[in-house]
Amino acid sequence: MRMMNLMSTASATALCLLSSPALAQDAPALAAGQELAAMRAELARLASRVDELEQDLAEAKAAPPVTAAAPEPAKKDTKLSWKGAPEIEGEGGWSFKPFGRLQFDAGFTSVPDATGLADGFGNELRRARIGVEGSMPGGFGYKFETEFANGNAEITDAIITYKDGPLTYTLGQHNNFQSLEELNSSRFTTMIERAAFTDAFNFQRKVGASVQYNAKDVLLQGGVFTDNIDALSNKNWSMDARAVYMPKLGDAQLHFGGSVHYASLNNAGNTVRYRQRPLVHFTGTRFVDTRSIAADSELGIGIEAAGIKGPFHAVAEGYWQKPGATALPSDPTFFGGYGEVGFFLTGNDKRGYKGGKFDRVKPAKPVGKGGFGALEVNLRYDYLDLNSGPIIGGKQNAYEISLVWTPTDYVRFLMNYGRLNYDDAVYAAASGNRSYGVDAFGIRAQVDF
Repeated sequence: MRMMNLMSTASATALCLLSSPALAQDAPALAAGQELAAMRAELARLASRVDELEQDLAEAKAAPPVTAAAPEPAKKDTKLSWKGAPEIEGEGGWSFKPFGRLQFDAGFTSVPDATGLADGFGNELRRARIGVEGSMPGGFGYKFETEFANGNAEITDAIITYKDGPLTYTLGQHNNFQSLEELNSSRFTTMIERAAFTDAFNFQRKVGASVQYNAKDVLLQGGVFTDNIDALSNKNWSMDARAVYMPKLGDAQLHFGGSVHYASLNNAGNTVRYRQRPLVHFTGTRFVDTRSIAADSELGIGIEAAGIKGPFHAVAEGYWQKPGATALPSDPTFFGGYGEVGFFLTGNDKRGYKGGKFDRVKPAKPVGKGGFGALEVNLRYDYLDLNSGPIIGGKQNAYEISLVWTPTDYVRFLMNYGRLNYDDAVYAAASGNRSYGVDAFGIRAQVDF
């Protein structure tokens, strides 16, 4: 407003000067008047702009304050989580996770004195494994695991995988598809050792290529294999396939499956040999043994069934193994199988199941969180018949019981007793008798991550 008053005074003064007759005839005075008119116009423009700025300032003061938006947090390229061990996940599908297991066994075997054998106490570091696994961009994955328990580093798993929807392709050393019991991880077994036929018939990991289809309640597996990575290179090869139907019936998990195995043994002078220890692994004595049989092929057929309902589970398997083109009048056929029932004594606990095999037990009330953990008792009948035609390898009828305490998800303690009755045993008693019983007892302390 002061600016407007000044401008009005200046304008009035200029008009008076211009209106004077004396000055009107003076050219310099006329020029000065024109300059004053220009100044008047500029002052008017400036005054108008000052009014506009004063109005904007008044409106700005009346408006509520504007809060600046918080900046978005920076995106992390990696994610660290804990799944029994640290797992690192990176951008684009990368992941990396270490894993391992330790199993220490101790116990004894009691053999009739008349056999001249006295195994007695035994103990061993049964398994000491360390490995890594993870994923890579594009659906690829990897797994590498090494065993150190025997004093030498041995490769157990060494694979590259590719997953495309329900299909998984695997290349490298891994389990071929023989038996539910064999595919169950040693971390989750109910007995210290697997059923007798799995070791007797030489089930083991082999180098090969396989494909697996897993959708809803159907699992199909098949592959072509060479031999264990420690036995390469040779001309042996095999084909293995397994099919599993695993429906849910209410809250019960059912499992029905079958497998077939064919091996071509192409090395000169090739032989097969089937034999087995009495339950525990820390003894080297084997009471059933076919000894070496010349063969150029091997055919195996297995069936399997299982069920889990609440704290109860039951499982049974049978497996037939037939070496081919032997020098015998007819090719022998050997058989092994088992039946098992188990029950959790602690409430709300049950046996895990995933992907066509048994999985981890997760105690409902673990130690460290106000609970006791999970406690289960299991009963098993384990049968192995290595007599066929002229081959007298012996028969085993084993009656086994185990008590398994799982205080937390990743710690287990097993106590296992077995009474193993033999017919046509390899070792004869002093009287020549080859039918007798052996007692075996073992305990295991286990941790995995």
